[in-house]
Amino acid sequence: MPRRCSFKLELDFPQPLAGVDEAGCAPLAGPVVAAACILDRQKFPRGIDDSKNLPIEKREAIYARLIDCSAWGVGVATVEEIDTINIYWARMLAMTRAVEALGLEPAWVLVDGNACPKWQRPSKAIVDGDAKCRSIAAASIIAKVTRDRMMVDYAAAHPGYGWEHNRGYPTPDHRRALRELGPTPLHRRSFGLVRQMMAEAAQPELGLEEMQPASPEGHTTSC
Repeated sequence: MPRRCSFKLELDFPQPLAGVDEAGCAPLAGPVVAAACILDRQKFPRGIDDSKNLPIEKREAIYARLIDCSAWGVGVATVEEIDTINIYWARMLAMTRAVEALGLEPAWVLVDGNACPKWQRPSKAIVDGDAKCRSIAAASIIAKVTRDRMMVDYAAAHPGYGWEHNRGYPTPDHRRALRELGPTPLHRRSFGLVRQMMAEAAQPELGLEEMQPASPEGHTTSC
C-alpha cells in the first residue's frame, strides 16, 4: 500500500516547520507557482494529500480551509523568468518567494524534491514529499489551486488554447492551438516543444510559385 500522508517524517524537526511545494513546472505556458505552509498540528483540515491525488472539488474545499487555519505564502516565477534562468532555477526562485511571503521565519523547511533552494535557512529536500509529509502536501494544494485559478483567468484573455481545463500542459488540444494560433506572451519560448511548434507554424505551405520549374537563369518563374 502507498504510504499515507502524515506528520510522521516531520516530528524530528523543530517548530514552526514549513512545507514547500510548487505547481507548473511541466506546462508549456504560464508561471510556476510555489507555496509554503505551516500547519497547526492541533487544527488542520482532514484529507490533506498530494494535490495530484485529490479530485478538484475536494482539493478546492481543503484549500479553503487551509488558508483560514494555517500560515501560508505563495511565490510566483514569471514566464520571462522561466525563459531567462530556466525552469529549474525559476522553481527555486518561486519556492524562495513563497517562504519569504509567510510573514514569519520557520525554524525548518521541508521541500518537495531532491534539492532545496540556495538559501540560508535550515531545510531538507524529500523526494515525493507531497505524498509523505502533510505540511508539504498542504503546500502542494495551495500551489496547485492558486496556479489553476491563474490559468483560468489567463484563458479568458487568451481564448482558444483550452487553459481553463488543460492549465497550460501539453495536451493535444493545447498543442493543436499553439500550432494553429501561434504562441502568446505566456508561452515558454525556452521550452523545446514550443520552439518546435513555432518553427512548424512559421513554415509556409507549398504554393504555386514553389511548384514552378526554375528558369534557365536559375530564377523561379511566376505568373
